[in-house]
Amino acid sequence: MTNINRYIDHTILKVDTTERNIIDLCTEAKKHQFHTVCVNPCYVPLAKQLLEKSSVKICTVVGFPLGATSTESKVFEAKNAIKNGADEIDMVINIGFLRSKNYVAVLKDINDVKTAIGKTPLKVIIEISELSKNEIVKACEICLDAKADFIKTSTGFASGGATLTAVKIIKKTVKNQAKIKASGGIRDYETAVKYINAGADRIGTSSGVNIMQQQQEYSSTEKH
Repeated sequence: MTNINRYIDHTILKVDTTERNIIDLCTEAKKHQFHTVCVNPCYVPLAKQLLEKSSVKICTVVGFPLGATSTESKVFEAKNAIKNGADEIDMVINIGFLRSKNYVAVLKDINDVKTAIGKTPLKVIIEISELSKNEIVKACEICLDAKADFIKTSTGFASGGATLTAVKIIKKTVKNQAKIKASGGIRDYETAVKYINAGADRIGTSSGVNIMQQQQEYSSTEKH
């Protein structure tokens, strides 16, 4: 796979992330031409400044990592992030509402954010490790109703990350009506390729540089 870099959202969302970490992240993203950097909202202005003359886009998170903030807060966060330079929004679904079968509230939560940000791509994190298969399917159906652009598997902060099984369930449910972002625990080239082959359109990872190095090793092995 020659263009795996274009699938990668080069990510750092750790609680102790420093400005130096963001500078390094953006430098790596420019070097490898990753699709985006994914950073916490407070670092969007810095990322914007660092990536100004590059093709790398800026992704940020909303209602992160629990999804339990009010819809009004999520709407404000999303609009504010775009004002500060974000190109894509990854919002966390209200998992508690979904598990309570309060589907109207889940739909409104996503729909209000999508309406507020218009054409800006919205990725909805459904946190697959906390859901049953039926709940994953239901979450996907609600995301489609709310006109979400992507379904994203995980925050990376819950009990588990992406699984191939879940990506296949999501793909079967959404078909080509929404894209898929696999994230959480994808740390090497082989695994990333498996997720792309299973239907992922984007890979969220903090191991982008490692994946690129492994890709080069694979390419040189194949040539020999």
